Amino acid sequence: MAKETSELNFPIPAELPVLPLISAVIFPQGVTSLHVRLEKNIRLLEENKAEDQLVCVVAQKESSPSVQKQDDLYKIGVAARVIQRVNMPNHTIQAVFHGLTRVELEKLVQTEPFFVGRLNPLTSEEIQSVDTDLLIAEALGLFERLVAADPRYSPELVQVLRLNLSSAGHFADLLAGYALFPLSEKQQIIETLNTKERLYRLVDFLNRELSKKKVESELAAKVQKDLEKGQREYYLRQELAAIKQELGEKETEPKDVERFRRMLKKAALPAEVKKEAAEEIARLEKLPSSSPEYHVVHNYLDWITDLPWNRTSPEGRDLKRAEEVLNADHFGLDKVKERILEFLAVHALKKDAPAPLLCFAGPPGVGKTSLGRSIARATGRPFVGISVGGMRDEAEIKGHRRTYVGAMPGKIIQGLRRAKSKNPVFMLDEIDKLGVSVQGDPAAALLEVFDPEQNRRFRDYFLDLPFDLSQVMFLTTANLLDPIPPALRDRLEVIRLPGYTNEEKLEIANRYLVPQALEAHGITKQNLVLQPGVLEKLLSHYTREAGVREFSRLISLLARKAATQVAKNKRAKLEVTVERLEELLGPTPFVPEVSLRHSEVGVASGLAWTSAGGELLFIEATRMRGKGKLTLTGHLGEVMSESVQAALSYVRSHATELGITSPHFERSDLHVHFPEGAIPKDGPSAGLAVVVALASLFSEKPVRHDLAMTGEITLRGKILPVGGIKEKVLAAYRAGIAEVILPEGNKKDLPEIPAEVRSKLTITFVSEAAEAIERALINLILPKADDTDAIKVLKKTEKNS
Repeated sequence: MAKETSELNFPIPAELPVLPLISAVIFPQGVTSLHVRLEKNIRLLEENKAEDQLVCVVAQKESSPSVQKQDDLYKIGVAARVIQRVNMPNHTIQAVFHGLTRVELEKLVQTEPFFVGRLNPLTSEEIQSVDTDLLIAEALGLFERLVAADPRYSPELVQVLRLNLSSAGHFADLLAGYALFPLSEKQQIIETLNTKERLYRLVDFLNRELSKKKVESELAAKVQKDLEKGQREYYLRQELAAIKQELGEKETEPKDVERFRRMLKKAALPAEVKKEAAEEIARLEKLPSSSPEYHVVHNYLDWITDLPWNRTSPEGRDLKRAEEVLNADHFGLDKVKERILEFLAVHALKKDAPAPLLCFAGPPGVGKTSLGRSIARATGRPFVGISVGGMRDEAEIKGHRRTYVGAMPGKIIQGLRRAKSKNPVFMLDEIDKLGVSVQGDPAAALLEVFDPEQNRRFRDYFLDLPFDLSQVMFLTTANLLDPIPPALRDRLEVIRLPGYTNEEKLEIANRYLVPQALEAHGITKQNLVLQPGVLEKLLSHYTREAGVREFSRLISLLARKAATQVAKNKRAKLEVTVERLEELLGPTPFVPEVSLRHSEVGVASGLAWTSAGGELLFIEATRMRGKGKLTLTGHLGEVMSESVQAALSYVRSHATELGITSPHFERSDLHVHFPEGAIPKDGPSAGLAVVVALASLFSEKPVRHDLAMTGEITLRGKILPVGGIKEKVLAAYRAGIAEVILPEGNKKDLPEIPAEVRSKLTITFVSEAAEAIERALINLILPKADDTDAIKVLKKTEKNS
């Protein structure tokens, strides 16, 4: 039997003050005391002090103390009477509310100084049947079990519920008000108008609470049992030790203690380490195995006994074999190979000679990291490699102190444990990308590791014992040297790997890259046939790099295409020709720069150095009517901007000597642009190219498009030496440049340039800007310094114009 009933006998006004609740839900016919703290709610109670004042209490969806709009509140709440209020300290109010009936909040009609809402009273569908009686009995039984299991509930609540069984809806609301359900579940009870559904939902929530309480009780019992067991074992062990002592019997050592004693006797440890280990073993012997300190000491002893304190690997002293290994693994890189052979030669003559501390600096893909494994093979030492790029915590190098939970040694000690030798080849990759944070500076921690005077007694925070690192051959790699702190860089012996020429890349491809790609993809050279000219076109039209990483990817891509065909047909083969490359790899992303350009007025080719190797840098200059304003664009740094200004000052002050007859500097605005404006550019080495571009602009003579240059300019026209010569010359060679102009002071760098590059490039050294201008500009003949007549004619022409 079902009937609709209202939960009160007098009407509710259409509009009532709205009091949002953060952590509570009030049910009809329930009495609840609340501590009101929110400013708007306090103002509501202060301005509505009438006896039996009615308000609408509704729960907030979020626990935030501020409600901005109606969407922040649930739609269903309860109309309630304020039956008592008491002012409390700190401008708060303790109020008692009596819930009357469910209401729907249709709309907030006022938000200041407190909320007022338009309401719609709701009627509850009361159902009295056998099902509801059974549900009431089940809910009462579940709540009785919950009260018995949870000490937060008073046993009297069950008696109160037994006295209120006449109405199923009232019983459900009363029980939900007593239960410590989450606010969202209580809100679901409020929003359920059908009494039978409300009871079903209540039974579901009670079952969930009982299950949760059961799991909590089982966990608590297990923890208590473990604690009691540990304490019982401890007392029994103490009693057993006392009994054995009274009887004069020797106590049997635990297995772990016995094992550590045996290892300590067997291992050849330094005296200080041996003493510390013996003390820790004695300490371990006294600790119960269930103690947390037992596991800390056990872990510490594991590290001490497993480290190679005096274990070294036998080294290869055969220089000829070492040279063969280095040549077999890498093509070129003569400086590195020479330095390793020198170390082996010295070590053969003086066994205690310190190991070198090398830093391989160069662009990506030139083989810096793979050199480490090759050096380890050549010297016969084990290899350990870690990447320190992005490392921001000093403890990564020197470990954590044992007082911390989960403490362990740093990467240096961990690497030596893996190597099982105190003289491995230890490579620290990407050392220029170390970070700094509140946890410390890893670069500062490496100072002790790399210093020959300190690393003989290196102390890791975890071990707190001196470990000899003097026999470790440390290798590091970096793309840039500038980010490395000066104190750290001072300890490194830097060997630069500037990049490869195209001839060297072809040799590397034939020796290493192609065979490795065939093996990696499970095919043979009969399955992938590379016709003559294919590798050359890959280099010239598909890559622009100092190393061979992208080149290797392209060869692997061709190998994958061949493998796909072989997987379909075992006898298939892929024949790659120059003409088929675009079909297989897509359009060529690069075209040689020189083929795209022609000789122009005001455009010169400079040479730049980047972390990826050398690059061609174009400088464009133009002029227009104006008042002598200079505009610079291209994302230039301060040094490069000053270099352009110096170049312009030189051209203006030496216009006559440079054969410029009518420059009109004061009536022309100048604009100097460096293309690829998204890339930052800085440094003084573009000064010479800027001078040539400006001289071309004012003399209206084009600059040779097959010529590139680099050098710093002074106001007197002197060309100063610059760095990165090898990388810049290789970049010009890759781009198809015919002639390179370099400062006279860089003649010393000429031997570093590969012989095949020197034979195919014209390299001109200049000390004055005028020499470079005369060589770079087409159809320009400068007057000689002693040709006074020619200079007078030029000055007269300039004056007349």
